[in-house]
Amino acid sequence: MFNALMVEKDEESGKTSAGVQQIALDDLPDGDVTVAVEYSTVNYKDGLCIGPGGGLVRKYPHVPGIDFAGTVEASDNECYKPGDKVVLTGWRVGEVHWGGYAQKARVKAEWLVPLPDGLDTRAAMAVGTAGFTAMLAVMALEDHGLAPGQGPVLVTGAAGGVGSVATAILAGLGYEVAGVTGRPETADYLKSLGATQTVPREDINETVKRPLEAETWSGCVDAVGGDMLARVLGQMKYGASVSAVGLAGGAGLPATVIPFLLRGVNLLGIDSVMQPYDNRVRAWERIASDLPMDKLEAMIQPATLSDLPALGKDILKGQVKGRVVVDVNA
Repeated sequence: MFNALMVEKDEESGKTSAGVQQIALDDLPDGDVTVAVEYSTVNYKDGLCIGPGGGLVRKYPHVPGIDFAGTVEASDNECYKPGDKVVLTGWRVGEVHWGGYAQKARVKAEWLVPLPDGLDTRAAMAVGTAGFTAMLAVMALEDHGLAPGQGPVLVTGAAGGVGSVATAILAGLGYEVAGVTGRPETADYLKSLGATQTVPREDINETVKRPLEAETWSGCVDAVGGDMLARVLGQMKYGASVSAVGLAGGAGLPATVIPFLLRGVNLLGIDSVMQPYDNRVRAWERIASDLPMDKLEAMIQPATLSDLPALGKDILKGQVKGRVVVDVNA
């Protein structure tokens, strides 16, 4: 028997409740690799899956946790053998399939990535889906011509999980980084990650009548969406790109096509869930080489399985700073 965070749903009221329970290996879903999980983390999507479900969880009882890192315990697939260190993000694990908030997980081999050299399992979960998404966002901006020296790169939701890692990666690569935050007390934290300036959320979170404003940003990693993304599109430099990675500010986009037509602005969609294997490996290798580990360490908030119900609520309210690392064996 081993510990897992189990979410159950009351059929009558439709309400969910989460708590740590003991389960057996036979309870785990089908898969060809069994992993002894060491660490997991908390993303916005995890908050939904621990709590209300957000339309993501299909079946209860459920073990959430969209990310995990650990050691292969048993494998029916030639790609992995017992003792291999592995990372999993995405593939709707923790939503449709049981996830990483347990001491063991059983998954499909093709969902795993070997832990890259230079990262241990704890650091990999400090990165997690949030950091993996941030790296994909930076890679997309670079693929579309972004280079240091072109002017400041804007990161929205900069004190959150994706934003923290994006800020540290961009600063480490030599970019000037402007971090948007609604929490003035996080300004010192953002500067410590390498941000050269902070932008108060209220300066940029409402749309204006003019579709184009002064050309300000050479690139943007946007974790917010909604009105803020619409506003930012009108502030991008000619030919610049925005990587869209989140919708904390809403799924609507009250924008015009003017920035695309008159300034050649690109809006790049970043999906971390169904990324092909080769691109995953490339992104994880870039993380190991381009993310300053001291900056990553400064983002970490440690947690245990029993902390998760409260943390799930906090992340949905925007009250989690940096990256939570869950030690599932603590």
